[in-house]
Amino acid sequence: MGAPVRTTRERWIEQGLKMLAAGGPDAVRVEPMASELGVTKGGFYGQFADRQELLEAMLDAWEKEAVDDATRGLRVPASDAAEAKANIERAGWATFPPGYLRDVELAIRDWARRDPGVRKRLRRVDSRRLDFLKSQFALLHSDAREVEARSLLAFCLGLSHDQLTAPVRGKRELLEIALRVITD
Repeated sequence: MGAPVRTTRERWIEQGLKMLAAGGPDAVRVEPMASELGVTKGGFYGQFADRQELLEAMLDAWEKEAVDDATRGLRVPASDAAEAKANIERAGWATFPPGYLRDVELAIRDWARRDPGVRKRLRRVDSRRLDFLKSQFALLHSDAREVEARSLLAFCLGLSHDQLTAPVRGKRELLEIALRVITD
C-alpha cells in the first residue's frame, strides 16, 4: 500500500480562491474544499492551523498575484515615456484580466465591505497599484495633480471595464484607445 498523497498548501489556497470567487468568504469551507480536491479534510490541518490561516494565505496569494506578479518583468522605473506607457498597459491587462482572477478581485472587494481586516488589505493593495501608476505617469506629466488624476482614471478603467453590461462592439480596441487618451 502506497503512502497517502498530500495536498499542497498551494492547492488548498487555489481551491479556496475558486470557492471565494464563486460564493464569497462563507463558501470557503474545509469539507467542501476537501471534496473538490478529492482528499479528506484531515490533510487541510496538515497545512493550516485553521480556516482563518487559510483565509489569510488566500489574501497573501491574491496580493502577490494582483501586484507583484502583475508588474514582474516590467522595467521600473521606466527609462522613458514610451516604456512608461507600455508598463501601464501591460500591468493593467495583467492586474485585471477577465475570468477567474477578475472574479476573485470582485469577491475580495465585496468581502472588504463587511470585514475591516480585508478592507485594510484591499486599501494596501489599491495603494500599491496606484503608487505604481503614479510612478509611471510621472514620466509622462510634470503636474502632480494631473499624474494623480490620470493614475486614478487608469485604475478605475482597469477595475470596472468589464462591469459594463451594455453591448460594446470592439471593446478591447476601445479600451486600448481609452488608455491612449489617458496616457497622452
